[in-house]
Amino acid sequence: MGQRNQTSSLADFILEGLFDDSPAHAFLFSLTMVVFLVAVSGNTLTILLICADPRLHTPMYVLLSQLSLMDLMHVSTTIPKMAANYLSGTKSISFVGCATQHFLFLSLGGAECILLTFMSYDRYVAICHPLRYTVLMNRKVGQIMAVMSWLGASVNALIHTVILMHFPFCGHQNIHHFYCEFPAVVQLVCGDITVYESTVYISTILLLLLPIVLISASYVFILHSVIRMHSAGGKRNAFATCSSHLTVVSFWFGACIFSYMRPRSQRTPLQDKVGSVFYNIVTPTLNPLIYTLRNKDVAKALRRVLEREMSTQNPKVRLP
Repeated sequence: MGQRNQTSSLADFILEGLFDDSPAHAFLFSLTMVVFLVAVSGNTLTILLICADPRLHTPMYVLLSQLSLMDLMHVSTTIPKMAANYLSGTKSISFVGCATQHFLFLSLGGAECILLTFMSYDRYVAICHPLRYTVLMNRKVGQIMAVMSWLGASVNALIHTVILMHFPFCGHQNIHHFYCEFPAVVQLVCGDITVYESTVYISTILLLLLPIVLISASYVFILHSVIRMHSAGGKRNAFATCSSHLTVVSFWFGACIFSYMRPRSQRTPLQDKVGSVFYNIVTPTLNPLIYTLRNKDVAKALRRVLEREMSTQNPKVRLP
């Protein structure tokens, strides 16, 4: 029995995917690929701008570059495999490939939750303690926060992936999803997983609910400080600085709560796919647009880079 379970566990999984061969789904697939390219381009551009412009080498933009890197890896972890399966007509993914995809997705998702929490602390220090900002938040602190985000989430993801992939799997191992997401994979497990599900809920609380509480607390203090400001310009700058982060937080945590905090009895494959499309494709696409379009520093950095490139090619050309 143990050998049979081990053999079935190491067999390939079957990903149902998002699309079939109908013309309508072919259009949706094309639209998804356009959104994917926008996400890759936007996040890559944000990373390159922050790296290229010394004026953006501050803790806030160090964290923003890490957010863009996570979003870039996020879409690259799932969409290329989904596209390859759709175009080739195959639906299989190897056991190792599924485990790798599961680990990467959990790592990136957890790291983004932690990073968004650190970004809210950065905004809290900048607005509530501006005179101490360079002491409390310097470039080294920003780098430590980035490392903590990656390391903490990776350890959590590795533990869950190893435990999950050691369970025996039943049936034809059809995953009702377009990638190896935890809720879809765990439905294939044979045997009692009550204890394991309890540890998953604890991890979910630590990586979802605790960051939400900390972010909310940061913004309560920020709002209190903004209300006490006498300068209307200062209030506008504070709200402009925080609105981008709040928008990203709302999109990200809202989609994660919808996907991971619902009881299993209330879950359907269609709902899981819709939630995953939102935080796996839509949110990584919107994040660089939100920060770029609403951030004057990033817009100025883009202008300087374009102006420098144009002046290199034609010294007489300057942007108006």
